[in-house]
Amino acid sequence: METTLYQKLYDSHIVYEEENLTAILYIDLHLIHEVTSPQAFHSLRLKNRKVRQPNKNFATMDHNVSTHHRNIETSEHMAKIQMQELSKNCKDFNIKLYDINHPHQGIIHVLGPEKGMTLPGMVIVCGDSHTSTHGAFGALSFGIGTSEVEHVLVTQTLKQSRLKTMKIEIIGTLSPMIYAKDIILSIIRKLGTSGGIGYILEFSGSVISQLSMESRMTICNMSIEMGAKSGLIAPDKVTYNYLKNKPYSPKDKYWDNAVNYWKTLKSDKNAFFDKTISINISNLAPQITWGTKPDQVVSIDEPIPDIDSFEDLSKKELTKTSLLYMGLKSGTYLNNVTIDKVFIGSCTNSRIEDLREAAKIVKNKYVAKNVHAIVVPGSGLVKLQAEQEGLDKIF
Repeated sequence: METTLYQKLYDSHIVYEEENLTAILYIDLHLIHEVTSPQAFHSLRLKNRKVRQPNKNFATMDHNVSTHHRNIETSEHMAKIQMQELSKNCKDFNIKLYDINHPHQGIIHVLGPEKGMTLPGMVIVCGDSHTSTHGAFGALSFGIGTSEVEHVLVTQTLKQSRLKTMKIEIIGTLSPMIYAKDIILSIIRKLGTSGGIGYILEFSGSVISQLSMESRMTICNMSIEMGAKSGLIAPDKVTYNYLKNKPYSPKDKYWDNAVNYWKTLKSDKNAFFDKTISINISNLAPQITWGTKPDQVVSIDEPIPDIDSFEDLSKKELTKTSLLYMGLKSGTYLNNVTIDKVFIGSCTNSRIEDLREAAKIVKNKYVAKNVHAIVVPGSGLVKLQAEQEGLDKIF
């Protein structure tokens, strides 16, 4: 029987499965940060439980790290407590932590891949919805809640139902100044924020094969914005080249063995998908969101849609309230809207490739007096590389 990449990953991680019961999957890597983990560790102490496999867990301070300083003691009150708790919990339960002062600390979904912790064939979880980022490597990765964080800490397993599969084939020619963010926003615009509910998405096609790992991570990262559990891209030579010689990647003969296995991680030619979509991006223009939802998207050369252009009454009402909240009007072209702030960063776009592209655009230009601009590299390593390339001087 020919199977999809998702089915291969799911089936290879089943610890226990019985008819009419949800299967239990083994978790290869559990990524931890300071926001969704404190209650889980607290529960472990109350129940006198241990972390089953500390070496399969990795933590970093992520969401609460200040842009202005690297000092827990002077952080905002709740941020300070959460980071202090993470330090204590990792020490008590013997979990490796990149704390606020570690030179490689960063956003967990930037850090995992750049260190080679994220590998094809893995099942990866984290108490964060954008864990789907790691699917760019051919790993089944998804966000979990705090009670599930506790369960993974104690058992290194998790109950997971089988989901439907959707193949999204992206074809055509990628035009200059069109990036992965434009591609995924155009898909979200087409499918809506609920179009992926109940699905694992697999992105494929000639365009995907041309993208860098950074760009693939952007696409898988935002699978969540259309309601999907996760996104997947089959590993290929681009993946192998990215991972080779990373600190946690396999070495020597183990590397060759790993690559031979990774080559099997792809959907079979005649594998069945519950839904298949093909999108041609040859004429795609830069995309931008105008409202309060990720599917409220227009091309940069399009006006904000008219409320009456929507037949669905709920969409009419949502458009109306979104425009009111944003202080915008139908028919407005967003390239005519004055901006107040610019942020370059996040788990979607803060890798070195993103900073290079942004630097090309702003080089020899100045920030307007009415604009506050912030650039936040996704990790200490990204920051170091950006400085070595002189990007900090451009910004």
